[in-house]
Amino acid sequence: MSPLFVGAGRAAVAALLAAVALLLARQPFPRGRQWVGVAVVAAGVVAGFPLLTSFALETASASHGAVVIALLPAATAVAAVLRTGERPARAFWIAAAVGAVAAVGFAVIEGGGFDGLRFSDALLFAAVAACAIGYAEGGLLSRELGSWQTISWALVLASPLMIVLMMISVAQHPPTAAPIEWAAFAYLAVVSMFLGFFAWYRGLAIGPMARVSQVQLTQPVMSILWASLLLGERIGWPTLVGGLAVVGCALLAVRARGRVRHR
Repeated sequence: MSPLFVGAGRAAVAALLAAVALLLARQPFPRGRQWVGVAVVAAGVVAGFPLLTSFALETASASHGAVVIALLPAATAVAAVLRTGERPARAFWIAAAVGAVAAVGFAVIEGGGFDGLRFSDALLFAAVAACAIGYAEGGLLSRELGSWQTISWALVLASPLMIVLMMISVAQHPPTAAPIEWAAFAYLAVVSMFLGFFAWYRGLAIGPMARVSQVQLTQPVMSILWASLLLGERIGWPTLVGGLAVVGCALLAVRARGRVRHR
């Protein structure tokens, strides 16, 4: 499958599920400025992150990708602070900074280190920025629309573009994959692109967003473990120690004492 098909196709399938869910639940349309928030979520989470990472991982390994994606929790915390006015306590920022360093260090060790910046790295950095903004805006919008409604409207709004891109990819490179690849595609469409956001945006809506976002520190650990199990990518002995350190930092950041202040 081409990266364009993976990135756009999974969003198109998820948009169909979202449209059905919205119709069955008879959800009202977003109003006024809520559409701006929906557009930001669609641009960052539905289009930006999936497409950018799909093209990046065409040449970069999943482990290497996890190195850059490990910066997403810190980027999300910054986006949440800028967007919502949250002011986490100093203990949070210390734990988040240590967690980001630990996550990147863990991913670098397990991924074989950096061998020079490439174009795929630029795509991954752009994906992190787009996703962080989409997470912050989506968490805020979920307080008004609801968690599953937010991602559903974003998917529906982005669906015309995603469908066109999917059709272009099929015309240029018809997908020919084994059942295991189609199963992976289905998982991306149904779980990663749709159902997974129900709980995620609900958690961000409850907040504080900056603190909740640090749960993502476990992502590079899980990404590398799954890369080993599903793709056969080799990991070394530091996995257990490094993984525990990253998870521990995530717990410290989430449970950091101190009152979250708002502007």
